Amino acid sequence: MSWLILLLSGALEAVWAAALHRTFQASGRRRLLPALIFLVSVIASTGGLAIAMQAIPTGTAYAVWVGVGVVLTSAYAIITRAERPTAARLLLLTGIAACVVGLKVVA
Repeated sequence: MSWLILLLSGALEAVWAAALHRTFQASGRRRLLPALIFLVSVIASTGGLAIAMQAIPTGTAYAVWVGVGVVLTSAYAIITRAERPTAARLLLLTGIAACVVGLKVVA
């Protein structure tokens, strides 16, 4: 159950990163809904990390949490065309995902 909580918390990290980006418009004005989504998801994400760390070693839990967040945030940016899906970027993101899986296997 701790691993599931950790993976969901990593996914919420991607949610709060995207919401943080959308909180500010190009004009510099803040938007309320993305700010609220950011606040709720950052609390839930770090709370889930804290719960998972009760059963998973700190370094492993943090690395998985960040890795999942990085891969999902980058995938979202590629899907929304905010970033280009270059071969190097896709290869490196695949490497991060493989390392996350590897941490689960050896933990």
